[in-house]
Amino acid sequence: MTQVTARLPDSVVSGLDAAASQLRRSRADVIRRAIERYLEDFDDLSVAIDRLRDPGDPVLDWDSVRRDLLDTD
Repeated sequence: MTQVTARLPDSVVSGLDAAASQLRRSRADVIRRAIERYLEDFDDLSVAIDRLRDPGDPVLDWDSVRRDLLDTD
């Protein structure tokens, strides 16, 4: 595993220490888990943005979709 060093404001370290204490985890574990979750969200957001920028993806009209969904005929 690679070690990474980062500088954090004292207020962030205080919050980190409080979270680590409450979770009964080490600082490193809380940081590692937070970064993993952030990167998962970043990946999901990147995919969503790519799909929004896709000119071949049709734009749906909300009124039309709603009508189709509520049509019980």
